[in-house]
Amino acid sequence: MEDSKIYSYVDHTLLSPMATWPEIATLCDEAIKHGCASVCIPPSFVNQVRQVYDNLNICTVIGFPLGYSDTVTKLFESSKAMSEGANELDMVINIGDAKSKKFSKITTEIAMIKQVDRPKILKVIIECCYLNEDEKIALCKCITDAGADYIKTSTGFGTGGATLEDIKLFKAHVGPNVKIKAAGGMRAREDFIAFINEGCTRLGTSSAVKVLGGGSADVY
Repeated sequence: MEDSKIYSYVDHTLLSPMATWPEIATLCDEAIKHGCASVCIPPSFVNQVRQVYDNLNICTVIGFPLGYSDTVTKLFESSKAMSEGANELDMVINIGDAKSKKFSKITTEIAMIKQVDRPKILKVIIECCYLNEDEKIALCKCITDAGADYIKTSTGFGTGGATLEDIKLFKAHVGPNVKIKAAGGMRAREDFIAFINEGCTRLGTSSAVKVLGGGSADVY
């Protein structure tokens, strides 16, 4: 697979709490140069990036990275991000609700944020490393029923990243309109290709440029 094809799947990501504007600008320049699907950046940089990079596809995060802010807060975050120029939102579910089997509550929250996001792209991060198989399956249904566009494996800040086993599980249980984003756990070009071949249409990584340049590194 050509590098240009791999880049077209990449949400080029910088979500470090220590990120600076020069680093974000470099990320954006790299995304444009290599034809990445988007840049995924902290909400605080969305407006500035939109002012400088008018045609760049901007993704930002909601309820990140822990997911336990309340729905009203997530809705405000979503509305503000969209008004400042974000095209895509990656939201984190309330993992405690999943552990408590409050799946109806999770579905409602996702659906409400999707209404704010419409007609843009909403990706839902479930943080697989903290979930058992039954919880992952239940969340596939939540995301499908709520009308989200993507299920996403990880924040990159948890104890583990994407696995091919989780991607296979998603494929078996999400609805036909839900796509899959893998994030975390990809350390080499071969990993990117494996996740694409397994059915992912987005890859969340900060290391694509380094990896495809011949190096290897953890994402995020």
